[in-house]
Amino acid sequence: MVSVVQNVAIDCVNAYELARFWSEVTGRPLHPEDEPGMAETQVMMAEGPMLYFHQVPEPKKGKNRLHLCLRPETSREEEVERLLALGATLVADLRDPDGSGWAVLADPEGNEFCVLRSESDRAATAS
Repeated sequence: MVSVVQNVAIDCVNAYELARFWSEVTGRPLHPEDEPGMAETQVMMAEGPMLYFHQVPEPKKGKNRLHLCLRPETSREEEVERLLALGATLVADLRDPDGSGWAVLADPEGNEFCVLRSESDRAATAS
């Protein structure tokens, strides 16, 4: 017997607004019944676990022990710029001159996530 991951739960101060941000990041819709002010919302992923946002009274403290890693369809640099325009902030730039590495960003509530190289970025730097 095994367990199946149903969702990735993200504690937050404003569940609906943070879910809207992640809906824009992933290009996936919110659950059709979700509305502003709801304490629980979901981003409906095409496959794999849902992103589940649960409103809690306390703000985030410290570094995430679990985070999402994103592999963009466009270049890593284009995706980082798009996410910054959506409201993310750059936490650490770990991109190397040879094209390897990643960028660590934070969502509007400070939850860190990584933007990895796209498949086309990886192919362009393959030896």
